[in-house]
Amino acid sequence: MSDADTPTDAEPSHDHEHHGHEGPGYATPQAALEEGEREELAYVMSLYTGTDIDEPDFIAVVDLDPDSETYCEIVDRLEMPEKGDELHHFGWNACSSSCHVEGLERRHLIVPGQRSSRIHVVDTKDRRNPELVEVIEPEEVFEYDLSAPHTVHCVPEGKIIISMLGDADGELPGGFLELNHDFEIEGRWEPPGEIEMNYDYWYQPRQNVMVSTEWAAPKTYYPGFDLEDVEDGKYGRRIHFWDWENGTVEQTIDLGEEGQIPLEVRFLHTPESTHGFVGTALSSNIFHFWYDADAGEYRAEKAIDFEAREHEDWDMPVPGLTTDILISMDDRYLFGSNWLHGELWMYDISDPSNPRRADSLSVGGTFGEVQEVQGRELSAGPQMVQLSLDGERLYWTTSLFSTWDDQFYPEEAEKGSVMLKADVDPRNGTLELDEDFLVDWGECPNGPARAHEIRWPDGDCTSDVWQ
Repeated sequence: MSDADTPTDAEPSHDHEHHGHEGPGYATPQAALEEGEREELAYVMSLYTGTDIDEPDFIAVVDLDPDSETYCEIVDRLEMPEKGDELHHFGWNACSSSCHVEGLERRHLIVPGQRSSRIHVVDTKDRRNPELVEVIEPEEVFEYDLSAPHTVHCVPEGKIIISMLGDADGELPGGFLELNHDFEIEGRWEPPGEIEMNYDYWYQPRQNVMVSTEWAAPKTYYPGFDLEDVEDGKYGRRIHFWDWENGTVEQTIDLGEEGQIPLEVRFLHTPESTHGFVGTALSSNIFHFWYDADAGEYRAEKAIDFEAREHEDWDMPVPGLTTDILISMDDRYLFGSNWLHGELWMYDISDPSNPRRADSLSVGGTFGEVQEVQGRELSAGPQMVQLSLDGERLYWTTSLFSTWDDQFYPEEAEKGSVMLKADVDPRNGTLELDEDFLVDWGECPNGPARAHEIRWPDGDCTSDVWQ
């Protein structure tokens, strides 16, 4: 395995429709940064699950073109066929890892229901008016003793792997479900029993490695958060390193008391690198991990610590609750959100072993300095984040998970989520809130809705992987 940590020089990209390529995506991360077009639309997971509104969840299509008459508006809503899915994370059928595959398009979104275990396939050929074309029913998923789909990654040659957080009964262990390019279940990706808890994952095929994280059994986190469950060991604190080709765990690292609930995990984009980061939600720390060639194994150490803060309404210090992270395409900056504190942050990771704080914004949440935008009160803190390919615009939404939202930000069910934006200056490492940008899920036709993960039609910093 290589221990390189600097991106390669840019090469000609291989995107299909917009860049004259055979397959979907870009030849290198640098090509994505330099040649990718500005995002004009966003697909956003939107849900009524967990609210008093008896309607199905939907995919919101948001206009992000500042020259458009419908800028900052939801221009289409694709409703799911059933209620109660809890749309959460989703991904593409193909990305830059398959940019060499002729005829393959980044066109279909794989959209799981976290609570229902129903998996939807959405065709985005008409980008502003996506169409539901296929549904994998829960019973088909349960046959493989899996449930609660979470992270969706396209893998080389057009296959799709979905992390599954529970067994068919919502207990442990979880695992991974594999779909083929025709969106049929191929089976489990891994031999059953390799792990107990599961959550997010990322892979580096050039290093023959995948890393996965841990949340808890669906039956543990579905009802809401209970600190006693942490004390009883029902929440994870380990990360697992897999043999990518064989689908077997080669190494597990216990992050300890300072690594409680490791959620989002990212390798650097450059495929030569073995460096990466994982955010631990409850401990509110960021761990850096890397392959130690001399020792022949991966190492992990705490690199960033967000301290808990006192609040008069809490009988304990309030953790930041670090719920999402991403890395810019040039591997220079790490961005993330502290949902309870109401903080968006940005660190320079040019030296991955020594992250340096660049800037932050205090917006919404329990302590945010900015508590309204355009007169709209913010009912929750920054949660899911997405960055433009050129690294100059950072967007975020505010819903975490329906029952957890109700515990910590009950007003959001009444007012709905928002999507906000910050302008990023990558040269100077600064963030500035764009107060002219606001997308309001409180104004949905059926009533206020919650908003979660964000995707761009041409790929983004959290869905593209390179071989």
